[in-house]
Amino acid sequence: MLKRFTDHPASVNETYLQHMGMAFGFGGRMLVGALACFVHGIFPWLCLTRGSDTVRTLHHRMVTHRTVQPAKSDRATAVAAGD
Repeated sequence: MLKRFTDHPASVNETYLQHMGMAFGFGGRMLVGALACFVHGIFPWLCLTRGSDTVRTLHHRMVTHRTVQPAKSDRATAVAAGD
């Protein structure tokens, strides 16, 4: 049961608490971006790029700052296949 809390964070080189912090940070930024989109929907002259800027920034952070390790089942398959 505890492995469920640590397997995914370990696959992105983070501890459980580090991963929680990153997820909360991403979630908070997404909430701010979502609120900006709602404001923009009501007042089209406000928050012109905040939503798309938020998505772009979070995507960049996730793609360039993470080293993803294959899951254990993927590594076993690669070893069995001779990769």
